Amino acid sequence: MSSIKVALVGVGNCASALVQGLYYYGQLRDDDFVGLRHPILGGYRPRDVQIVAAFDIDSRKVGRDLAEAIFAPPNSVHKFVEVPSTGVVVHKGPVLDGVGEYTRNLILVSDSPEVDVAKILRESGAEIVVNLLPSGAVKASEWYAGQALKAGCAFVNATPTFIASKSEWARRFEDAGLPLVGDDLVDQVGATTLHKTLLQLLSKHGVRVTETYQLDVGGGAESLDTFERTRDLKRMVKTETVKAALPYEAEVVAGSTDYVDFLQNRRDSFFWIRGVYFCGAQFQIDIKLSTMDGPNAFSPLLDVIRAVKVALNRKMRGAVLPICVYAFKHPPQLLSLETAEKIFEEFITVVG
Repeated sequence: MSSIKVALVGVGNCASALVQGLYYYGQLRDDDFVGLRHPILGGYRPRDVQIVAAFDIDSRKVGRDLAEAIFAPPNSVHKFVEVPSTGVVVHKGPVLDGVGEYTRNLILVSDSPEVDVAKILRESGAEIVVNLLPSGAVKASEWYAGQALKAGCAFVNATPTFIASKSEWARRFEDAGLPLVGDDLVDQVGATTLHKTLLQLLSKHGVRVTETYQLDVGGGAESLDTFERTRDLKRMVKTETVKAALPYEAEVVAGSTDYVDFLQNRRDSFFWIRGVYFCGAQFQIDIKLSTMDGPNAFSPLLDVIRAVKVALNRKMRGAVLPICVYAFKHPPQLLSLETAEKIFEEFITVVG
């Protein structure tokens, strides 16, 4: 099958995990894909995904081969593999609102001239643009969505900026005959997914959850950006998503709460659930989950990229609901986990 040509917007920790993961899994046999939910999706394997272009603003990344740029500061993802030279040079994109007040001292903005992004996308042969910009870069995310339209590329919005879930953006991609998916990518070992699953399990057992919270503490540039610019937005998105897991009203709070520098690319999530069961007897659950942010994005993002390629092959246009509900916290329509899983599996197994 033909390769899937992808352009990356933002060469941060998620991009580092993606590039490392593509190289790592690209060397393995089909029966050795531990860590992937779908080793083969739509007929495509990890080795079929090819990064053909990348954009960033940091001087330690711009102008360097992607294999070097993914390990440049302020990235803090662990080096899992030695990635050989890719031949893809990181281009300078516009800054816009890509740098927040709290990350101003972490990001060294390159003085290189900005490139014509749409032109680079066309010349590279990119089919899919993956937006991995930091939380809070709303104008920049929307600008790159516009460049994807201009270049005739599908768009994957991994950030909490509302693009796929906004009717006007969905309409623009539909008019252009291009797929659009988002918003706010889920994690493979995700706190929100775990929280929702626990609540659904308890409810199915006849338990009544009365109060619950999920609070996250993380390090790294993305967590710092979230703490400054999108903490309230992330809390709203996560709270809505978690609430949808319960068939009744309950007190629910979920979202990022603080930044701890020495955690680097790690994230600690805390769950607290209280409710009643037999004859009003009370119970309480306390759980802590510790993960690494960058690698947590790889498996769902790989599924999304290959599923978007399937959508391209089928000439689908606008927001592709089966992909959005499967892999994103704020899709155009919130569905139960079971329904989302079902329609995604049907989508990737339908022939034609």
